[in-house]
Formats: sequence, structure tokens, C-alpha cells
Amino acid sequence: MDLTKLAAYEVIEQRKLGDLKSEGALLKHKKSGARVLLISNDDDNKVFNIAFRTPTKNSTGVPHIMEHTVLCGSEKFPAKDPFVELVKGSLNTFLNAMTYPDKTVYPIASCNDKDFQNLMDVYMDAVLHPNIYKHEEIFRQEGWSYQLEDKDGELSYNGVVYNEMKGAFSSPDGVLDRVILNSLFPDTTYANESGGDPDEIPNLTYEEYLDFHRTYYHPSNSYIYLYGDMDMAEKLEWLDREYLCKYDKIEVDSEIHLQKPFDAVRDLSMKYSVSSNEPLEDNTYLSYNKVVGTSLDRELYLAFQILDYALLSAPGAPLKKALMDAGIGKDITGSYDNSIYQPIFSVVAKNANEDQKDEFVRIIESTLKKIVEEGMDPKALEAGINYHEFRYREADFGGYPKGLMYGLQIFDSWLYDETKPFIHVEALDTFAFMKKQVKNGYFEELIQKYLLDNPHGSIVTVLPEQGRTARLDAELHDKLQAYKASLSDAEIEKLVEDTRRLLEYQEEPSSQEELEKIPMLEREDISREIAPVYNEEMTLAGVPVVFHEIETNGIGYLDLMFDLSEVPAEQLPYVGVLQAVLGIIDTEHYDYGELFNEINVNTGGIGTSLELYPDVTKVTEKEFKATFEIKTKALYEKIPFALEMMQEILICSKLDDEKRLKEILSMNKSRMQARFLSSGHSASALRAMSYRSPISRFKDMTSGIEYYQNVSRMEEHFEKEKEELITILQSLVKTLFCRGNMMVSYTASREGLAGLENELEKLNMALFDEQEAKPACVIRCEQKNEGFKTSSKVQFAAKAGNFIDAGESYTGALQILKVIMSYEYLWVNIRVKGGAYGCMSNFNRIGEGYFVSYRDPNLKKTLEVYDGVPEYLENFTVSERDMTKYIIGTISNIDQPMTPAAKGDRSMNLYMNHVSEEMIRTERQQILEATQEDIRALAPVAKAVLAGNQICVIGNEAKIEEEKDVFMEVKDLF
Repeated sequence: MDLTKLAAYEVIEQRKLGDLKSEGALLKHKKSGARVLLISNDDDNKVFNIAFRTPTKNSTGVPHIMEHTVLCGSEKFPAKDPFVELVKGSLNTFLNAMTYPDKTVYPIASCNDKDFQNLMDVYMDAVLHPNIYKHEEIFRQEGWSYQLEDKDGELSYNGVVYNEMKGAFSSPDGVLDRVILNSLFPDTTYANESGGDPDEIPNLTYEEYLDFHRTYYHPSNSYIYLYGDMDMAEKLEWLDREYLCKYDKIEVDSEIHLQKPFDAVRDLSMKYSVSSNEPLEDNTYLSYNKVVGTSLDRELYLAFQILDYALLSAPGAPLKKALMDAGIGKDITGSYDNSIYQPIFSVVAKNANEDQKDEFVRIIESTLKKIVEEGMDPKALEAGINYHEFRYREADFGGYPKGLMYGLQIFDSWLYDETKPFIHVEALDTFAFMKKQVKNGYFEELIQKYLLDNPHGSIVTVLPEQGRTARLDAELHDKLQAYKASLSDAEIEKLVEDTRRLLEYQEEPSSQEELEKIPMLEREDISREIAPVYNEEMTLAGVPVVFHEIETNGIGYLDLMFDLSEVPAEQLPYVGVLQAVLGIIDTEHYDYGELFNEINVNTGGIGTSLELYPDVTKVTEKEFKATFEIKTKALYEKIPFALEMMQEILICSKLDDEKRLKEILSMNKSRMQARFLSSGHSASALRAMSYRSPISRFKDMTSGIEYYQNVSRMEEHFEKEKEELITILQSLVKTLFCRGNMMVSYTASREGLAGLENELEKLNMALFDEQEAKPACVIRCEQKNEGFKTSSKVQFAAKAGNFIDAGESYTGALQILKVIMSYEYLWVNIRVKGGAYGCMSNFNRIGEGYFVSYRDPNLKKTLEVYDGVPEYLENFTVSERDMTKYIIGTISNIDQPMTPAAKGDRSMNLYMNHVSEEMIRTERQQILEATQEDIRALAPVAKAVLAGNQICVIGNEAKIEEEKDVFMEVKDLF
């Protein structure tokens, strides 16, 4: 990486980053003062990020509203929503923006050079020259505004961020996280809610909002990051020429200040809302929180991740176990948040009671004292170190580009000391240091210093209040109507006029000329080739194996799959419980804590899951295969050990441990409640489909709302139900984990196969004897159309149906329809005009389709928007350029770069679903050659989905009651 000819930049540091097989450089732009960091390597998934330090003085959410609004048009790209235009027409592998408590980041990633350059240009212009100064409507749409449709109507608030944060503040976990952060740093920016408190957001004026941009969105306050395989000098010259050279360096006071330590731990409480029928008992959240040094301490940063694992996060970890044994809370979780200047270590008891608070604190401190006196369990520390090191070396961040994740981690130090950007991404030396500290008292000293002797902490209690949402909504309603009553006729007319003008602004499309300024690729830029499929069938030790030969850097990804087809339908919820229990309950040779540590010392972990594979060649018969899967990842030489441990879990688990079963049921119930409140769109879409689809009903019974209802019942009536539960679990194990019922998926290089046959033979011999064949499981469906009431302030509204049942067929154009829905029709009507945070749709090869909204203030109005889809499609008319854009956006979703593990998973999914390479090729061709006529031809498909009239909504109890004529049944979710 030759940076010597870059006259516009000062090179501060250039160094090899051996751990990342990269070269790093730290620079400063001389004229503007912009900080720049480069990581150069051969990764073609290139990443660019521009970030700003954005401290805030109040909780009006100005950093969050700014993040949304700068992406709504700029000087060079004046279209109203360039962000959406890019999502529709770019091959990006990541495109988003995020607001944190102290920074706002704008990252993009792409494997296509031309696309990458286009995305950089749009993002740079967006943050530095946004249209927010020209159009106040942008602020009113994305932030907040008064809404008054006619002078006799009711005054209300609306706005995308306002509704998003109403949703975020509906969840007790969300409330707790915010109060913990605010409680520990009363004198710094962290005392405020950067996302915005819905009660405070309407206090933000347009002028204050613009001032925030003028102050912080200047190159002198920016952090620019480039990662991957590119000509860094050429990119830096372009940044200088097009943007940075136009700015002179200024002083921006955005420093994140340290909180002066407390003299004594603070104790405070906060209310959160439960619905009017939810119990107050077992619904309090208790938390114990300590500030741990600063994130600039390289060793401390990693040591507390390891301590979090060893003390708290691992099943059977001592703090978790002590609190569970004392019956405090239904779920003990914890976190170590090191993404802020002063990291926080927290212990949280969920679904506890207020009168347990003193005991909660006493048990934590007495357990920690005992650990310091007697010493940590070295196995737990070794497991924690290996757990984190395995993930660091593997660098598998699921669907996220690793360059993006490295870039975000770099801010954990760079934001607070611009001379130390690399201290956490270069971690192998720190891991080596940790391994030497396991037995010399180092970790015990950290517990003593930062947890026991440290007064800089808080005890935060979050208490339930029945009907709080309804009370606050009523107070807000009265306040707004009183405000309206205080206005003159002229002022009321102005509010009506402002509402009308905002709607006009939202409805007026960007001109063709504006849209054409946004750069995009051509269809010719897209490969017609499909991603390779790696499936090789073989039989090892009599077991069917599908081998995926992929270079995996010495790691084997092994998945044992057991057929569920002979489990009777009434036992399916128990399969969900079995999946939740295995691996975190005692076995014959290990208690569950030891088991977990033993596994994590030697492998990358073992996990279980339930998977469903519809047979796409038999869609009218609705045939599918369901499997119970246990998966591991380990270095090749550790695969025999991993299989031994899998055998221990499958064959030797003590399923009659009543105490542990009750704990797991309670934990499961608590986590599902949190999931429904934060991402209820998935649960409501699944439930709506389950009214007519056996595969969706199966999933709902084993992981959705029906599963939750069963777990809830088992937990509440445990004494009455425990014997039946234990009997069924024990019989399921024998039905499932028997010879003849297993197949294997294995991803590795050819050398990783060595010795696998031997090991599978040992496992196969240990499995239970083959069972007598039973009749296949039959699942019956029933249309219910339910409204589930919660304490949430917003809705998740789903409508679903099956288009193949109605005689329509699947085509690749349906993948384009998802993009058009998400960023055109649904986006405009449900998000832009309706104020919801999100909206999605899906159509699959077995004919299932759905529409769903996310954190949506509306209900019936949203369902009416869905009903308008067929008419929209019948009249669908766009230019060739727009059609190309939708096609590129569709291919972008399909062609995401994959890790070795993901390539193996995709190949196995195709194999199990009977999707041939020919089918994938046909689908891709249908996408690449689609015309607007092909989209118009999808109107009957949408009509068929909507004709199913399968509706499920999770949301605000008052809203569901008010519009209950939509439903066949209305009930409380919790």
C-alpha cells in the first residue's frame, strides 16, 4: 500500500496487521482535519464507513433523527430517498446507518468496484450536503410532527423515529438498558437517550436539529474507514478532490468526557408497562451494574468478556447458578458492554420481584467474595478464552461483512483516543496474555477491584405497572387536545395546512431527472452464473452423509440430523422443549456447567435447532421434512471429541432433573416474551400463515406463539405436569436418537473427512435401538384471525395466504416483487405516510406469502394498504431504468458473500428442499430478464395471498380492542 504520493494527507502510522492478514494505516486529511483509517487486504467485500462523534445534551433523539434524515436527499443526489433508491438498485452487501450513544455511523459494503464507488459518493454527499436545510418536511416525516387532518379532528403526533422509539420503549429490556446507561453517567452524554425518548422527541425544534448538523457533521469531527481489496491511494485522492478539500479544519467540541467515579453505588427504579391483565408478580427486572475502567485498556477489554462468560453467561456459571438456586428471577442474564468509553458489567434477573432486590445484591456479592477467596474455576476461564479466541480466528459474523465488524470494533478505542485504533482488532497477543493469567490470581484481582471494591455502580429496578401504556396514551391525548383547544382558529388552520403539505410532499414522486442522478449499475454488470452448490452424497458407517467440500481453514462444520416425521402432532411442543433443554442440563458424566465448559475448551461450541425443509417438487401435497439437529464446529483433530460430547448430550442427558427443567421452562418463557415485544413481526407473520399451512403450524407449535402458550402452561402448572413432561421427553429421545433415523451434513476440505467414518460408527453404535415404525405426523390447521394484546405502544400487523393453493405458480419475479413492496408500495404507504418503522413481504416456492409491518402506529389502515397491492400491480408502470434497478436490488439480496459455513448450509438446504441447480438457474434467468409486464402478471398472486384473509396482529391492547371487528378472536398474549 503506497501512500507516499498523497500530498493531501499526513500519514501518522503504517503497520502490518498480522492477525488480520492485512496492512493498516492511520492518516489525517491536512486541510479538513478528517481522520482516516485504512485496512488493506485481499477481501473483495470492500467496506467504507464515515462516522461522527455525536454527543447529545438531551433525550430528544436528535442524533437518531439526523441519521434518518441525512439519507433523504442531498445536493448532488436530490431525489427524496436516495437510500431507498440504492437499496433497490445496488449490489451492496451492507447498506445502513446506526445511532449509538456517542457516535453515528454510515457504513456501506460491496464486492462490485463500480457499485462501491457509487455508494461512497452518495453517502459522502448525504452526510455533508443533505437537503434537510431546504425541506423541513424531511424532519417532520422522519422525526416528529403534529398531525391534524381537519379542523374538527383529533391532534396527534407522528414520525418514523417517534414511532420506532415508542416501540423500543415498550419493551422492559429496552427500558432497563437505557436506565442502566443513564444511571451510571449522570454528567456525560450517556445520561441522555441518543435514540430519543418518545416523551422528549416532540420538544426538539427544527432549528435545534439543524444546529446539531452544523456543529457535528463536519469533516473535522469525522472518522473515515476503508477496508478490503482496492487502490487505497486512488480512493483517498477521490475523497480529497470531491469532498474534503472544500473544508477548512475547525475546532469541534465533541469530546466524550469521563464520568467522575461515584462515592457510593446508586439505587434507582423505573416503571414499565404491562397490559391490564398481566400479573405484577414475577414481572420485575433487577440489575446490578458496575463501571469497568475504560475501553482503552487492551487487557481489561478482553478480560471482562472472558469473566462475563465464566461468571455469568455460560449455563451453570456461578453467579447465574447462585441466583437461580435462590429462586430470584426466571432468567438470569448479563452483559459486558465495551462499545462505550467506560464499559459496563451487568447482572440482570428478569421476571423477579421487588422484594428480592436486597437478596439479589447480597447473593451476587457473597458469591463474588467466595470466588475471590477460593479462586475461579480454571476450566471456566479456559473455556471463556477459547470461546472468544475461536470466534476471533474464525471471523464468521453471519451475514455481516467482516470488514464492517472490524470497523465498528475499531471505534471502541479510536473514538476516545485517535492514536489507538488497532488495539482491539489485533488480539492474538492479548489472548496469549490471558492464557498465562488463568492460575495466577489475575482474574480474581479484577473481580475484587472492579466489582467488589468499586463504588461506581448502580442497582436499577424496573417495575411493572398495569395499563401504564393506556394511562400515558390517555394523558398524551388529553394534553394534545388541550393544546389544540388553546389555539386560535388561524393556528389550527395552520396545523391542518402543515399536515396537508407534508402529505403532498410525501406523495409527490421525485422527478425522473433527480432519480437519474443516483448512479446505478446495468444488467450487464450482473453475472448470470449461480453460486456453486457443494453436495456430495456418501455413506459412512451405514449413515447417509452429504459432504460439502469447501476450504474452511481447518475447521469442520458437522450437523447431525434426526427425522421428526414420526412424532405425533400433540407432542410437537415437547420437541421444542427438548431442543431448549439438551446441552444445558446435567448428563451422566457432567453437570451442565462442566459440560458447557468442556465443550468450549475444545471446540467452537455445540448447539441444537429444529429445521423444516419443504419439498418444492410436492407443493400441492404440502410435503416437508422436519429435523432435530445438533451442530458443532471444531478443528479437524477435535471432531472426535465433539462427536463424543454430542453423544453425551443426546444419549446421557438427565431429563428427570425437575429443578433444572423448571428453570429452563422459566428462562424460555421469559426470552420469548422479550422476543415478541422486540420482533413481533416474525411471530405474527408465522402465526397468520399457520392458520392454513401445516409447515408454518409445525413451526408455530415448536417455536412460535402456540409453543409459548404451551411452555407458559407447563411452567405455571409444573407440579401437576412434570411427570408427563419427563415421560414424554424420555420417550422422544428414544424415538429420535436411534439408529436408522440419522443423517449427516459435513462442511470441510477433503482432508477433514479423514477418520470421520470411524467416529460415526462409534456414535451410531451408541444410539438407541431402531424403533418400530409409527404413523407419520398429521398436522391440522384452523383459521383463527387473532389480535394478541400486549403493553406495546405499536403494532406488528400480518396478513397471509397461499397462492399455489389458488392455482397460481412460483416465478423468480416474486423475488423482485419483495423489493418493490419493501422499498416502493409498502414503504411509501406504511412507513413514509403511516409512520411505521418497517414493512416486509415474502413469497416462497411452496406458495406461502405474507405482508407484515414493524413498530406500526396503525392497524386497520395498514391492512387496507395490503389490500391495495393487487390494484397497484395491475397498474404497475415504470421505466426500463427503474425495472433494472429493482432487478439489481433483487440479485443483491441473492448474491450476498458467504462464509464457508454458510456455503455448506445453503447447499444442504437446497438438497433437503429438492431444489435443483436447474431451478436456481431458471429463477435467476426469470429475475434478470423480467419486464414490467412480468410484475403486472403477479397481481393474481397478490390477490390470492390476500384472499386467504389470514390475519394476526400483536400490539397495543387499546388499539386491538378499538378495531376488534378485524379479528375472529382477541386475547392477551401474556
